[in-house]
Amino acid sequence: MFPKPIQQMSPWVQTSYKIMLPIALLIWLLPLIGIAVTSIRPASDLAAGNYFGMPSSFAGIENYTAVFERSNIGYYILNSFKITIPTVIGAVALASLSGYALAVYRFKGNLLIFFMFVAGNFVPFQILAIPVRDLTQQMGLYNTTTGLVMFHVAFQTGFCTLFMRNFIKGLPYALIESARVEGVSEWKIFLHVVMPLMRPALAALSVLVFTFIWNDYFWATVMAQSADVRPVTAGMNELKGQWKAAWELIAAASILAALPPVTMFFLMQRHFIAGLTLGATKG
Repeated sequence: MFPKPIQQMSPWVQTSYKIMLPIALLIWLLPLIGIAVTSIRPASDLAAGNYFGMPSSFAGIENYTAVFERSNIGYYILNSFKITIPTVIGAVALASLSGYALAVYRFKGNLLIFFMFVAGNFVPFQILAIPVRDLTQQMGLYNTTTGLVMFHVAFQTGFCTLFMRNFIKGLPYALIESARVEGVSEWKIFLHVVMPLMRPALAALSVLVFTFIWNDYFWATVMAQSADVRPVTAGMNELKGQWKAAWELIAAASILAALPPVTMFFLMQRHFIAGLTLGATKG
């Protein structure tokens, strides 16, 4: 059913794998490499049509300095943190509670509620743009950080609940039963028995949600119009002029905007991988 490990394949397959893997990796990284090279390329290169060749000179310091001078990218990055961090906390906290309830308790409608969380993940979010915009306007939450946070929490909780419910379902149920026999309350069971076992899942889910929200562009343009609320993904439009786009500055701003989620992934890499692979070899 599953493919054999590459070490058990024929020598020809192993050789082909070793050749094709670096090529595939290079193709996958090519856009990122192009953006990184463009961010240190002088504007004269782009004006002369030197898009893919070696830069004629190193202009990284000038480009990255100009990004902060010609735009409010520092303020937009701060806005992204104001939106992303509360969303991660809210979505993961709600998903932990709902996932625990759906995984541990047996009640009428349990499976139906779980299916509703799953079905919500398959709704194309683009078709909700107008209803969400009108609803937030009526509630006074349009073009506010609070509105963006509440919206993202509501939309991310479905996926997070699916993730947490399946993770908790794989934990030893005997631990919960033993705690109940000892007379421990349900709230303390959740906090002191289940939560410590959920740390890998919490770390993995936090990294995923942080990346989803930080990289969001669609809702950042639909629900944020003023510079006071606009996150960095939408704020980079400031660097695009009416007649000419400073692509070297846009590339530099893109690299700066990508640093926080990449940094978080490397800081949480060990927990992230453990959360995704825990239980993969059971059974």
